[in-house]
Amino acid sequence: MRKIKTQLFISLDGVVEAPDQWHFPYFNDEMGAAVDATLGRADTLLLGRKTYESFAGAWPDREAAGGADAPFARILGDARKIVASRGRLDFTWRNSEQLSGELTDGAAALRNEEGRDSAVWISGSVSVVRQLLAAGLLDELNLLVHPIAVRGGLRLFEDDAAPIPLRLVSGETFRTGVLNLFYAPVGSAGEGTYEDAKAHLPQP
Repeated sequence: MRKIKTQLFISLDGVVEAPDQWHFPYFNDEMGAAVDATLGRADTLLLGRKTYESFAGAWPDREAAGGADAPFARILGDARKIVASRGRLDFTWRNSEQLSGELTDGAAALRNEEGRDSAVWISGSVSVVRQLLAAGLLDELNLLVHPIAVRGGLRLFEDDAAPIPLRLVSGETFRTGVLNLFYAPVGSAGEGTYEDAKAHLPQP
């Protein structure tokens, strides 16, 4: 059984929109290694339409240009790319296909497929991430938390929605101050009261 995982660039105030406008000052060799260890080893990507169109408009040209990022562009090109969209899509990037049926049904089916990599990775595609989280179909979130408050834009977690308790699986701090955090959803946050919390406070 495969797992479905996501990697997101996220600001300190929870913004995931338009990372190209605030992310690059923090990209270093540690960040590159983190991306290579996830998306750089994936044989299957699940993407929303907007993220796919952004990728398809950039990465094939970068592969053809043969620059420093051409090897990574080739990896993305060779990966199977499954695009979730309600509208009909025409593909020009190789190994691309449209997810048939409902997102949750398709994601559940992907979990049962065999693959070279044990995970199906999502990059960006916030609407896809939100739906799979709500449906209990997202197994892990890799959040690269940048030390910047963007102060505007789409946030990962919506207001007025049900709480989503998470368990920290692992974490590290990059020299830039970026936190590379891996979380797994848990079924319930459990119950607690202020009296329970007081029991763990230092006593005078």
